[in-house]
Amino acid sequence: MTQKQLNQLTYEIMGCAIEVHKLLGPGLLESIYEDCFCEELSSNGFMIIRQKRIPVVYKTKTLNIDFKLDVLVEDIVICELKAIESIAPVHEAQILSYMKLLQKPKGLLINFHSDNIVKNTRHFVNEYFAQLPKE
Repeated sequence: MTQKQLNQLTYEIMGCAIEVHKLLGPGLLESIYEDCFCEELSSNGFMIIRQKRIPVVYKTKTLNIDFKLDVLVEDIVICELKAIESIAPVHEAQILSYMKLLQKPKGLLINFHSDNIVKNTRHFVNEYFAQLPKE
């Protein structure tokens, strides 16, 4: 996977989020958006894992911490969904933690409670993204 391919995949994932938002609009529960977003992704041929448990290993011991991400697309892009007034720093820390623990290069923090989903989605990359070839 290259940075260019990953950015294209992210663009296609955002297309699915836009479609869900276009049909449902703001104001629903996060769980409804998650169900519809996953249906949209699946119907477009994407491999997804919902509510993936994230192991936290300290030294050699796996700790009993209940971390679960919302949606993992194609085993490479983490999508954390929200339906809230505004994104807070804690939400950004959450997705960055998931990306680091699972060693995934890209994350999307998508807030469906907005008039413009594109402006209220945050894209994150990390050192794993930087290690990918550009082309």
